Amino acid sequence: MSRLHQSRIADFQEVLGEPTVALTKLRELCFSGIPFDGGLRCLCWKILLNYLPLEKALWSSLLKKQRDLYSQFLKEMIIQPGIAKANLGVSREDVTLEDHPLNPNPDSRWNTYFKDNEVLLQIDKDVRRLYPDMAFFQRPTDYPCLLILDPQNEFETLRRRVEQTTLKSQTVARNRSGVTNVSSPLKTTPSSLNEYEVLPNGCEAHWEVVERILFIYAKLNPGIAYVQGMNEIVGPLYYTFATDPNSEWKEHAEADTFFCFTNLMAEIRDNFIKSLDDSQCGITYKMEKVYSTLKEKDVELYLKLQEQNIRPQFFAFRWLTLLLSQEFLLPDVIRIWDSLFADDKRFDFLLLVCCAMLTLIRDQLLEGDFTLNMRLLQDYPISDVHLILKKAKELQDSK
Repeated sequence: MSRLHQSRIADFQEVLGEPTVALTKLRELCFSGIPFDGGLRCLCWKILLNYLPLEKALWSSLLKKQRDLYSQFLKEMIIQPGIAKANLGVSREDVTLEDHPLNPNPDSRWNTYFKDNEVLLQIDKDVRRLYPDMAFFQRPTDYPCLLILDPQNEFETLRRRVEQTTLKSQTVARNRSGVTNVSSPLKTTPSSLNEYEVLPNGCEAHWEVVERILFIYAKLNPGIAYVQGMNEIVGPLYYTFATDPNSEWKEHAEADTFFCFTNLMAEIRDNFIKSLDDSQCGITYKMEKVYSTLKEKDVELYLKLQEQNIRPQFFAFRWLTLLLSQEFLLPDVIRIWDSLFADDKRFDFLLLVCCAMLTLIRDQLLEGDFTLNMRLLQDYPISDVHLILKKAKELQDSK
C-alpha cells in the first residue's frame, strides 16, 4: 500500500473519528475518491446520502430503528400478501385483508396484488440483467433473508410470484415509453442469459435482493412506482454495501441500500417522472443545461453538435438519469459516484462531468459526421474516469 494511500486512509479515519463528523471536510475528502479499505466507502456514502446523521452517538439506535422498519416492510408487503394468497387460493380477487398502514387508500383491495404483479415482472426482467459482465449479481448472498427463505414457510415468495405470473401472462407492458433504450451497447446481453439458473431453496442470488428492494420501493412510492432504469441506480449502491469488508454492516446491506436508494431517489426522482420533463426540475431542463454549459466552455464544439442536430436527448438523457451508471464499468461508476455524492450542490457536478466527456472527445466530434458522432456518444470511447473527473474539476474551477 503506497504511503499516499495510507495517509488518505488516515485523513478519512480522523474525520470519521470525531464525535460529530465535519461534513464539509468529509465532502472534500470524498470528492477525490474514497478508499474501499475498512469499509470507508460504505460508511461515507451512508453519511453523504443522509442516511446516517453527523452525530456518531446516534448511529446505532438509528440503524436499529431503520433495519427493524425494513423488516416490517418485508412482512407487510411480501410475506403477508403471500400468506393471504396461500390461504385464499388464487381465484378470489375481491378479498380485503387488513391493509398495511402505509396504504393511503382505505378501500384498497387485494386486487392491488395483481396490479403489483405487473410491476414485479418488469422489475424481475430488469434486475436479472444487472451487470451481466460480472458474476456478482448471480451469486448467492452470504446473508439470505431468513424471514423469507425459512423452509417452513408456506407463503408465496416473490420468486414464486414471478414464476406463476409469468406462466399466466407472457407480456409485460413498458412502464414508460421512450426509456426503453436505456441500456447501452456495452450492456446488451444474449437472450440465453435471461434464463438464469434459480438457486436452490434456502439460497438467494444478489439480484433477488435488488428485486425486493425495488418492489418495496415501488409499493411505498405509488406516485412513481418503478421505472426502468432504477435498477441501474440501486445496483451500484447494493454492490458497494454487500461487499463491505465489515461483516456487521454487510449483513444489513439490503435494508441500508433500501434507505440510501430512497434518499437518492428523493433527489433524482424528477428525472424519472414524465410529466415533469419540461419543468425546471425535470430532465429536459437538465439536458439543456449540459448544452448551455458546453456553449460557455467550448462554443465551437457546441455549434458543431447543434449544426448536426445532435440533441442532448440522444445521449444526455441516459447519462443524467442513470448517473452515468451505464457508460462505465461498475468500479468506475462507483468512483464517479464518490464525487457526485460529495458534491454539496448535488448534481451540478454531474453536468460538468457530462461536459468534460464531450470536450475530451472534441477532436473526434469535430471531424465526425452525424452517424459517427452518435455512435461515439451512445458508446462513449474513453474509459479512464480519472481523466474525465479531472477535466470536470478544471471546468468547475474555470467558472
